[in-house]
Amino acid sequence: MSHSYWLEDPVEPLPRAAWEGRADVIVIGGGVTGCACALALAGKGVRVRVQEARQVASGASGRNGGFALRGGAMPYDVARERFGTEPARALWRLSERYLERLASLAGDAFRHTGSLRLAADEAEREALRAEYEALLEDGFAAEWQNRPVGGQLAERYRAALVHPPDGALQPARWVRRLGRLAAEAGADVREGTRVHSLDDLDVDHVVIATDGYGHGLLPALDAAVTPTRGQVIVTEPLERLLYDRPHYACHGFDYWHQTPDRRLVVGGRRDAALELETTAEEATTEVIQRELEAFATDLAGEPVRVTHRWAGIWGTTPDALPLVGPVPGYDGVWAALGYSGHGNVLGLAAGDLVARAILGERAPEVDLLDPARLIQPAPTVSTSEKAAGSSS
Repeated sequence: MSHSYWLEDPVEPLPRAAWEGRADVIVIGGGVTGCACALALAGKGVRVRVQEARQVASGASGRNGGFALRGGAMPYDVARERFGTEPARALWRLSERYLERLASLAGDAFRHTGSLRLAADEAEREALRAEYEALLEDGFAAEWQNRPVGGQLAERYRAALVHPPDGALQPARWVRRLGRLAAEAGADVREGTRVHSLDDLDVDHVVIATDGYGHGLLPALDAAVTPTRGQVIVTEPLERLLYDRPHYACHGFDYWHQTPDRRLVVGGRRDAALELETTAEEATTEVIQRELEAFATDLAGEPVRVTHRWAGIWGTTPDALPLVGPVPGYDGVWAALGYSGHGNVLGLAAGDLVARAILGERAPEVDLLDPARLIQPAPTVSTSEKAAGSSS
C-alpha cells in the first residue's frame, strides 16, 4: 500500500537521444522542473542530459496531492505586502501563464476545475477575505462564497475563496509526458543515474532541479532549502462525487479532492506532528496516517477503505519562494527548486526560466526568485575547474 496511486499508470520506455559524449548542460532531477528545463534547452539545439536517480516523476512530481494551482505558498495579499505590488503581481501572472502552458501540454492528465480554499474559523475567514479583495483589486479572477456548498463538511467551514484558473492533475502522467517531449526534442534522459557529487561533472552548466531531494550536492543549497515531508492517502471509489475540485483548508494543512473515478485523495495533517515532518525520509508515519484516515471518513460521511498511502518530499525556503537562477559563487551552477509545496506549476515555470537564462534570455520575473537573496557568495569555482581538480 505504501505506493503512490499516481505512479501506477503504465509506463512506456522513453526514446533515447541519438548522441553520446559530453553534454553542454546536465540537469539533475527528472521531475517537472528537470524535464521542463531539458525540453526548453533541447528545443534550441542544446546538448542537454537529464540524470535522474530513479525514474522520471518518481520523486515529488509523482507523490503530491495532484493540485495545479496559480500563485505560490504565500497568500497573494501577504506577498504583495512583503515584496511589493508589482513583484507580487508579476509572480502571480507568471504562474497563470505556466498553468495555461501545463494545460496545453498535459492532455488528459489535467482537468480545469478551479480550486476552493476554505476557512475553518473566523481568523482564517478574515485572511481569505483579505486575499480575495487583493486579487480583485489587482485584476485577478476570484470568487467568494459566504457558505461553501457540497460535501459532508459544508457546515464546518465559514467561507471559501474560489480560484477559477486552477485545476486537478494526475501529476505522474503529466511529468512522464513532459519527459517524453524532452526526449523527443533531443534531450538525453537517463534514468537510474544518480549524481553523487558536482565534482564528477565535466560540463558547462549544471541545473540542480531536485526540490527537497538534493541534500548533499551543494552545502549552500542545503542551508537554504529544508526537506519537508507530505503524506497522502487514496481511498477506493466512493458512491458519489462529493468534491469535484481541489480543496484546501486550515491554511493548507488539509487538502483533498476526488479523481474522475470518485476516489478520494486526502493529504496533509502535518500539523499533527510538525517536528517529525521536517525530514528527507520518504516514509509514512502512523500518527499522520491515522489523522488522514479519520479525516477521510469525515469527508466521505462514512467509513472508507484506503487503497494507497505514500509520502513525498518537497523543499521549503524561509520566505516561501523558490530559488531560480545562478548559485552565487559557483560558476555555471543553477538552482531551480524550493517550491514550499507548490511545485506542480512553479516547477514548470522554474525549469523553463532557468533554461531561458542559460540561453541568455533572462526573464524579469526571476529577480524576485534569485538564489542570491538567501545564499551568501562563496569563492567562485567553475564546473570545469572542479572536474580538473577531481581528476588530478
